[in-house]
Amino acid sequence: MHKLSFCATMPSHWAYSIQTAFMKNKILHLYIFLLLISAMAIVSCGKSSGYGSNTTTPPPVANAVSIVNMSFTPATLTVSVGTTVTWTNNDGMTHTVTSDASSFDSGDITMGSKYSRVFSVAGTFTYHCTIHPAMKGTIVVK
Repeated sequence: MHKLSFCATMPSHWAYSIQTAFMKNKILHLYIFLLLISAMAIVSCGKSSGYGSNTTTPPPVANAVSIVNMSFTPATLTVSVGTTVTWTNNDGMTHTVTSDASSFDSGDITMGSKYSRVFSVAGTFTYHCTIHPAMKGTIVVK
């Protein structure tokens, strides 16, 4: 009888061990799942470094034009005679700053590069990007 009683308790002991291992494994998977969800949430809230509509526009600087998201920002800038205007390419591709009247041309401005020009006479100066002709801007000099 003692032998029978011992054998009868063995399966329940093994079942308990298997059930405990299964629960620990299930909890581990739950923690991993929650960790992955948290990591995805953190990454999705971060800055994008690619080009396109997710590109972050830097804060405006006086007498400066930012090239970002396939546009000149601000599109129109008003300055005084003798002012140096600086364009900074914050976009993910090369652009140009080319006068519509052919009075100035930056050549290729690669990502992160700058182009500056002194406006020494009053007037309205329209310009565009020769690579992307839909990109247009205006400098008003008073």
